[in-house]
Amino acid sequence: MIKLAPTLSVYIGRYFLLHFAVLMLVFLGLIYLIDSIELLRRSSNKEGISALISLQMALLKLPHLGQETFPFAVLFAAMSAFTRLTRSHELVVARAAGVSAWRFMSPAILVAFCLGLFQIMVINPLGSATLSAYEQMENRYFDGHTSMLSLSANGLWLRQSNPDGQSVLHSRYVLQQKDNVDLNNVTIFIYSERDKFSHRIEAQRGSLEEGFWHLYDVQIHVAEQPTEFQEELWFETDLTLNKIQDSFAPPETMSFWALPEFIETMEKAGFSGKRHKLYWHSLLSTPLLLAAMILIAATFTLRHTRKGGTTFVVGAGMMSGFILYFFSDISMALALSGSIPVLLAAWAPASICMLLGCAMILHLEDG
Repeated sequence: MIKLAPTLSVYIGRYFLLHFAVLMLVFLGLIYLIDSIELLRRSSNKEGISALISLQMALLKLPHLGQETFPFAVLFAAMSAFTRLTRSHELVVARAAGVSAWRFMSPAILVAFCLGLFQIMVINPLGSATLSAYEQMENRYFDGHTSMLSLSANGLWLRQSNPDGQSVLHSRYVLQQKDNVDLNNVTIFIYSERDKFSHRIEAQRGSLEEGFWHLYDVQIHVAEQPTEFQEELWFETDLTLNKIQDSFAPPETMSFWALPEFIETMEKAGFSGKRHKLYWHSLLSTPLLLAAMILIAATFTLRHTRKGGTTFVVGAGMMSGFILYFFSDISMALALSGSIPVLLAAWAPASICMLLGCAMILHLEDG
């Protein structure tokens, strides 16, 4: 059995990494250009937003958007590298010497796997921090909001744990100023341990204090009892400003390292952490997905060496990328709707790509 020489392994891995770096720079440049133009268009009818601010916002958003192009950059870089190595007859000579496709693909697969680890451990924390800064600037300059609390069309909804059960708080108007949270038209629905509705509390306004909601002009409604009026009421809560903000923060603004602890905290507090859990497992599957892209790319380049046709290689690669993107979106939508488990949705795209790539390489090489 002929083993792949270390020199050839380093050469193939470095060649693939060079193609990846060039393609990634091209993708980042295009993304920055398009996003900058869009932000400049949006700021054209806004006062106080200079071109420099728009360019700065586009730069802050770039690390997050760049992560989305990683699988496509790996796919096209691998196709480009393998095609050029085949045209220069380097891979032809290697295969003639008895080196199988699996052996000369292994350096690129290893590099792609390491790139996946680098993305989730380094680039993702950077992208989450810059995306959070981008959203703060967008709220400030484009939406005119000083509050970081995201409200639905029906206002703010929060669920919290009580000593005797659960409660759901609703407020139509929320104002956040630094560390203060003030609510108007507050309604709190109180449930017993068995999730049976107990009574309702209504207040004209309220504010978040340490360990309590301080409510004013309170009405307490209990079934088959007269309404009780109180000027003030301190309603116990385990919520804090950070918990409230984090419960509305999209998972993309949270670091890979912070997500596990956040998901655990959310579940203990009674919030649904499905979206954040799905995003975290999708990040975990990234190294496997990037490695699978090498196999998919090799499938088309090996076919290209036998039949020729650059157009076929490029077209097949683009079609594979679009199918992967579409399938990933569908699986995530099904997971968020509860139709399929989160783990299946997060790991299915990478696993299916890996299995398909292995099957095609086995068919072309050994079939």
